[in-house]
Amino acid sequence: MGAALLAGCAVGATETAAPVDAAPAAFHGEQPQPAGSRPSFVLQDTDGADYDFQAETAGRPTLLYFGYVNCPDECPTAMADMAGALRAVPSDLREQTRVVFVTTDPDRDDGPLIRRFLDQFSTEFVGLRGTQAEVDAAQVAVGTRAAAKGEDVPTLPGRPDEHEHATGTAPHEHFGPLGYGVAHADVIFAFDTDDRLPVLYPGGVRPSDLAADLPLLASGENS
Repeated sequence: MGAALLAGCAVGATETAAPVDAAPAAFHGEQPQPAGSRPSFVLQDTDGADYDFQAETAGRPTLLYFGYVNCPDECPTAMADMAGALRAVPSDLREQTRVVFVTTDPDRDDGPLIRRFLDQFSTEFVGLRGTQAEVDAAQVAVGTRAAAKGEDVPTLPGRPDEHEHATGTAPHEHFGPLGYGVAHADVIFAFDTDDRLPVLYPGGVRPSDLAADLPLLASGENS
C-alpha cells in the first residue's frame, strides 16, 4: 500500500509515493488500494514506557501522524485539525478515539519536548519516539517512505525559533532554533474499529471533514 506525499517540511526534499484512489463518497479523504491494516510497531511514549501501537489502539478509531517538533507548518496544522475535529464530536466518540504522533526526528525530539509540543493542541494526544531505525520501520509498516533530513528551515532575521508562516498554518510555538527540516509524509492515517485503514487525509483536510468521518471509523462502515 503506497501512501500519499512526503511533505515539504525540509527544503528541497519533497518526494511523491504511489498514488491512491478516491475514497467512497461517505469519506472526505482518500482510500489506499488495497486497504491497509493497523500496523504493528513498538516505540516509547513521552514518559519512556514501551507503547505497542497495535495492541494499545486495537478496535479504536485512531488517527496516526508522523512529524516532528520543529516542523514549521504541516505538523502543527495537522495536530490542530485533529484537535478541532475531536472537539466537534460527542464526548463518547472523543474518548474512544486515539490520536498518535510519531516523531520523525528522534535525534532532537525527546519525550518531554514532544509532550510540550503536543500539549499545545491536546493533553490526550499520544507522542512516540524511538531510534531512527525504529521510527523508519514504523513508517514503512504503515505504508509510507521513511522521512529524510533536508536543508535548514528559513527563519526570521535574528529569530532562529520563528519562521514566516504559510497561509493556513495553525497558531503554534517552537521551543528552540528550527535548524534543519525533515521531509515526511504529510498524511493523517485513519484506522477504524475493524483495525483497517479505509481512508487517509493529505495535508489541508478540514477539521469538519475529519469530524464527519469519525463516526464512520467508529462503526467500521465503508471499510
